[in-house]
Amino acid sequence: MNTNDTDPNTDNLVSGQRIWASRILAGLPIAFLTLDAVIKLARLGPAVTGTAQLGYPVTAVFGIGLCEIICVLAYAIPRTAVLGAVLLTGYLGGAIATHVRVGDPVATHVLTPVYVAALIWGALLVRGRLRGLFAAPPARQVA
Repeated sequence: MNTNDTDPNTDNLVSGQRIWASRILAGLPIAFLTLDAVIKLARLGPAVTGTAQLGYPVTAVFGIGLCEIICVLAYAIPRTAVLGAVLLTGYLGGAIATHVRVGDPVATHVLTPVYVAALIWGALLVRGRLRGLFAAPPARQVA
């Protein structure tokens, strides 16, 4: 079986347009979350101040950034992209819970992680990486 993602003669494979669309959809959250993680790893002022305002100790900034960059790397590697999406969904769920806890505005602070998660999973869906999760089980043959 041909495993080329761009072969138009097979039904199971993804077209070139869908590959590029998924790369763009995945690239946006990767870029955003990588920048956020680097700011936290460098312990820059806005990250330290923002973390303290959210009720976390200042010493947690580096650990949060390290966790975030590991999740982003898992998502950016094609073989572990689904695992990375699951990990990032958990990370973003924590961000949502934190913003709800401190009473931040819904439209800007609470829903932003939802939008990022939608891009993460949308890229996998467009690429066809979730095909096996939604497929019906094979029919049983009765002898």
